[in-house]
Amino acid sequence: MQKITIINGPNLNLLGRREPEIYGSETFEEFFGSLMGRFNGKAHLSYFQSNSEGKIIDKIQEVGFEEDGIVLNAGAYTHTSVAIADAISAISAPVVEVHISNVHAREAFRHHSHLSPVCAGIIVGCGLKGYELAIQFLLSIGEEVSG
Repeated sequence: MQKITIINGPNLNLLGRREPEIYGSETFEEFFGSLMGRFNGKAHLSYFQSNSEGKIIDKIQEVGFEEDGIVLNAGAYTHTSVAIADAISAISAPVVEVHISNVHAREAFRHHSHLSPVCAGIIVGCGLKGYELAIQFLLSIGEEVSG
């Protein structure tokens, strides 16, 4: 069974209350429970959220050599953090960058990602379904490596 960690960045702890017209009305904790049910027996999922850039980097470094993949929604740090990009480059686990909203249909500063060039894949604008798609992708590349 593959081990995958989902890491969410700043303000994603407010899902369900924050701009529901963009992010929906479901909390991430509620959604994570349904994800665990969907991937039961296929993946061991864990979840981490922080509003602190340093804590996100610490978590990437902690799991990035031992787990089979990371799903990362770095929130606004996507557009500003060279340090998170460097952490992704330093680890062996593949990382999939996820954004709930279509960042390319939003403010211009959201159109650039420092993370995309160092990620195995990017899923943008699919709502919370993007996390599920990222896990499916990580499972498929894990099967290719082990099979």
